[in-house]
Amino acid sequence: MIKNPKISIITVSYNSQCTIKHTIDSFSSQTYKNKEYILIDGASKDWTLDILDFKKDEIDNFVSEPDSGIYDAMNKGIKAANGDIVGILNSDDFYYNQDVLSKVAKVFKDTDCDCLYGDLVFVNKVNARKIVRYWKSGKFEKNLIKKGWMLPHPTFFVKKEIYQKYGLYNTNLKSAADYEMILRLLHKEKIIVEYIPEILIKMRVGGESNASILNRLKGNNEDNIAWDLNGLKKPPFIRFLKPFRKIFQFFRKPKFLN
Repeated sequence: MIKNPKISIITVSYNSQCTIKHTIDSFSSQTYKNKEYILIDGASKDWTLDILDFKKDEIDNFVSEPDSGIYDAMNKGIKAANGDIVGILNSDDFYYNQDVLSKVAKVFKDTDCDCLYGDLVFVNKVNARKIVRYWKSGKFEKNLIKKGWMLPHPTFFVKKEIYQKYGLYNTNLKSAADYEMILRLLHKEKIIVEYIPEILIKMRVGGESNASILNRLKGNNEDNIAWDLNGLKKPPFIRFLKPFRKIFQFFRKPKFLN
């Protein structure tokens, strides 16, 4: 339990001029006060840096320099974090409502969890009220990952001490380092996890790992590599089970959407 957890939120950006202001506004509007915002930019070439300069008073720690990809930038953010808890808010994502971080903090205050996650909706790139997919995670149970289960990474909040103990994102993986991290922490190391059964994040369609069929195939191949990297035996058909479970996300609809 942490009495008054400080939450560090990391946004990684690169040529994000169309969405970055909305993302920053989403963080700034959170009612929870004990928080910091870290923005790691990969030396954007569009108007992103001009927008970030305009919003500089809302950013606690800002870096703009070339990096080796999104996970390298995330690692920079984690190292820079001063908070007890670390979360990722992608540069085209935003919080479901103004109370998300307050709900996250309450769980860390009331339990001994090392990490938590919630639900997520994919929304149309232009119309954020139009739902494309609803990722209802469900409560984590032992061996679920062997059956293709995966939590939505943008809803994942972790104690910084866990990253210090078990390591950062594996930058050798280009689109599945988030999967490898969750496999490592939840399945291999068995850290204590809690689930918030609510939508925490709205994610615009077109992320790095699912922007194209080719990227998704590469991602599936890297998912297999993640098991090998952790010295874990791959379950039969895991390559097919994980994408198969996602099919149902296109047919579920949340009861309410802000």
